[in-house]
Amino acid sequence: MMFRSCCRLIGTLAILLPQLSNAGPLSLEGALELAFERSPTMRSAGHSLEISRRNLQAQRASLRSRFALTLTPYETTRDRVFNPLVSAYNTQEQTNLGGAFTVLQPIVRTDGTLSIVENFAWREAASSFTGSVREQNYRNSLFLRYTQPLFTYNRTRLQLEELELALENAQLNYAMQKLQIESQVTRLFYNLYQSRESARIAQEELSNATSSYEIIQSKVEAGISAREELFQADLNRANRRATLFSAQLQYENSLDEFKLLLGQELDVDIDVQADLRKQLINVDLDRAIGHGLQNRMELRQADIGVRNAMNNLVRTEAQNEFKGSVDLTYGLTGTDRDLGDLINSPTRNQGISLQLTVPLFDWGAKKHQMAASREQVARSQLQSEDERNRVRLGIRQAHRELQNQRLQIEIAEKNVANARRTYAINLERYRNGDLSSKDIEFYQTQLSREQLNEVGALISYQILLLDLKIRALYDFVRDEPVMASF
Repeated sequence: MMFRSCCRLIGTLAILLPQLSNAGPLSLEGALELAFERSPTMRSAGHSLEISRRNLQAQRASLRSRFALTLTPYETTRDRVFNPLVSAYNTQEQTNLGGAFTVLQPIVRTDGTLSIVENFAWREAASSFTGSVREQNYRNSLFLRYTQPLFTYNRTRLQLEELELALENAQLNYAMQKLQIESQVTRLFYNLYQSRESARIAQEELSNATSSYEIIQSKVEAGISAREELFQADLNRANRRATLFSAQLQYENSLDEFKLLLGQELDVDIDVQADLRKQLINVDLDRAIGHGLQNRMELRQADIGVRNAMNNLVRTEAQNEFKGSVDLTYGLTGTDRDLGDLINSPTRNQGISLQLTVPLFDWGAKKHQMAASREQVARSQLQSEDERNRVRLGIRQAHRELQNQRLQIEIAEKNVANARRTYAINLERYRNGDLSSKDIEFYQTQLSREQLNEVGALISYQILLLDLKIRALYDFVRDEPVMASF
């Protein structure tokens, strides 16, 4: 009777555990794919990357030939103006129809602008001086113009370079976020697996405690052991039952956190499947440091920061600067009453204009701004060098921790083997009546603790291996570099 009750109790507790057998197993690789696709952090980084990409594409598109058509279907004016030649007021009326076609081509190499403008118009005019006579004519002009800035920096090229750096920075940020998500998912994945193992071991402890209770119960009923031993065995079983409920609670909390990180509904059943077979990797420290210094995205971002600071220095130096501009214009203009004779005798128009801007006195504002910009460049360079040292330091520390964890795994394996042998020996002593219920509980607890320590040591090794992978940007398990995908 008591045996059937214990079986029903174990069955009830097993039902409380998640029904993972009904859910498809989820590997670490599958969890990472879900996180990369649905994580809010990755989606936000993806939006930033797309914004930078579109801005650069827009800037490149703006450097191509731009076409514009401006139409004036109808325009009429009637003004009362004073004519100083005759010292009298004159009423003027004008009606205009026309349009303008413009082609604008920026020149990236020189920061100049080449433009072609075609204007065509029809005009009807009348004046009170001429009575009822209304003058009508056609006008067409074609102009070629080139504008070139002088004695200053190339603003078009600088803006294009800054947008290219912004896109590269967004790409680097996306890749870094992806590695960060990989770290978070891996840690929660193994934390969830460890919680499940804790629940499994707690279930095993309850089964052992139940078996011990049945052993001592038969001995008490046979008069071999004192009834106090039965009370102690029942207390041990109750403690194991409480431990199982606690492990189940921790597992469910870890499961909810894991679902949230993956962007899954909390009601979805998830089962994790981890391969924790002992797999120790030999890592060459010099190779790891060299690869990290060559490929770490933080270092490239620091270099981009230096470049942006230098660009800002160029822009600051151009404030209140001596600069100039030259405009070259050549065009043909035709005016006639008849449309057919409009281009028979056009007027040639040429022009050249040179403008110079000479700064006089700015009370030292530019000098202080230049000094601040130089300090910004120096600070960016210092941060870049400091980042390199931090990368080197981080890889060295991760390598040391990984080597230390190899020793911890070996120690954990030996402790589990010793705990199993010790528990088996003392369980036999317990069956023979040479050991109390309280003593056998101690050995049960010792075995469970060492089993959890072994799982924790293997998980810690995987986490440290991932940390070294992120720091060196090299997958030492697959023996291949980590490639950033955008």
